[in-house]
Amino acid sequence: MKADKKVWLITGASTGFGKELAKVVEEKGDLVVATFRKQAQVDNFTSLEKGKLGVLIDVTNTAQITSGVEKAINQFGKIDVLVNNAGYGSLGAIEEIPDAEVRKQFEVNVFGAINMVKAVLPTMRKQRSGHILNVTSIGGLIGFGASGIYNGSKFALEGIGHSLRIQLKPLGIHVTNIEPGPFRTDWAGRSATFVQSEIEDYKETVGSMLDGIKNLSGNQAGDPYLAAKAMYAITQVEHPPLLLPLGNAAFTNARKFYQEAIKSLDAFEYIGRPTDFVEE
Repeated sequence: MKADKKVWLITGASTGFGKELAKVVEEKGDLVVATFRKQAQVDNFTSLEKGKLGVLIDVTNTAQITSGVEKAINQFGKIDVLVNNAGYGSLGAIEEIPDAEVRKQFEVNVFGAINMVKAVLPTMRKQRSGHILNVTSIGGLIGFGASGIYNGSKFALEGIGHSLRIQLKPLGIHVTNIEPGPFRTDWAGRSATFVQSEIEDYKETVGSMLDGIKNLSGNQAGDPYLAAKAMYAITQVEHPPLLLPLGNAAFTNARKFYQEAIKSLDAFEYIGRPTDFVEE
């Protein structure tokens, strides 16, 4: 293995961003370890002469994470980039989504990512180098009417990324939260779970938005391959950012959010600021 080749570990590589990113990494000449939940997918992907290794990892299974990361290191000797991509969307009214589904959403989107980070950090710390990409969402910055539980999981991953960046910067390890808008993946299709609103009060705020998400599936403006190229490009930057929205909709919504947040801070500063103890 050439020392200048980076080793990428990408979770959730069977479809969407993960699948496209694995292609881009191979095209760029780097080495790729891709995770799958089915052994047949692992076998089909693996081609060591091409620098491709598939590993069996369900991110909710810590034993599989440990085994998969060990295989990656045994094969390639290091891990330079971890991409926490595995995840899905749980959609519906917060009041109506069953508790078991709420917990599953966080197990996959949050705890799965945390466990992947824990598994690779000993190697990255030893190397004193690395880059962690957390694929969150513009929904990790802005809440939407039909995706409260999904938003909660992605907000959590955003916050974890913020703290990780501070913890790891002195060690030469970068952290970037990737915030895609609507892309033409399976997120709004078979990868999502939908709980239709039975409560009349949510028909407009949740029901109509769920219909819009379903109708948009397959017609989103975002190109997953171009998103993958952007993710690769950000790892080539000397000082990568903490946040990287992807797509026109994500940038538009992010700018609007921050602009409105500043206005709100200014408007209600007179209430919120004077709450410290008054110094004598």
